[in-house]
Amino acid sequence: MLTRRSMLVSTLALPLLPETFGETSLPFAARLAHAARQQIGVTRSYDPAYIRLDYPMGDVDRATGVCTDVVIRAYRDAFDVDLQQLVHEDMKIAFADYPTIWGLSRPDRNIDHRRVPNLERFLERRGASLPVPLTLDGWKPGDLYTMRLGGRLPHIGIVSDRLTETGHPYVIHNIGGGTQEEDILGMFDDERRFRYDVTA
Repeated sequence: MLTRRSMLVSTLALPLLPETFGETSLPFAARLAHAARQQIGVTRSYDPAYIRLDYPMGDVDRATGVCTDVVIRAYRDAFDVDLQQLVHEDMKIAFADYPTIWGLSRPDRNIDHRRVPNLERFLERRGASLPVPLTLDGWKPGDLYTMRLGGRLPHIGIVSDRLTETGHPYVIHNIGGGTQEEDILGMFDDERRFRYDVTA
């Protein structure tokens, strides 16, 4: 469990958005954050096991997953955007442009989209990379946040539309104990910022 500034956001103290988080009248950031928040209490564990998935729109059981699954599910639920298919199609076109960490010789639609370095590269290729803000309150709801835990383990989350008491956003993510909304910005190495607004 995370320490420094780590806490679940009380859903009683903050107003909830309508249950129809795919409602197109809501701004991009609110829709994405709300779709991610709906995973809290549903995804209760972390399991990085390789699993054969349906394609497109394949998913593991929502009771579990990894950090990337929070992002993938939120884009599907809020916008009907399938990162599994988008990443796979892009890797088929430009496989050599993606990380070679895993020693693969071709794309694997079961796992590629569930790996943070691949999502980072996909987002870079979409022009979605942004400078990291100079202050924590410079992060915006709907931003995608990546970092390296312990300097080496990739992690990703969605910047929330809810703020800490000091005025910067929480992050909705799964770092080991299921999907949670926590105060983690500025705590880790190699933090990066992306914004993939599919409504623009």
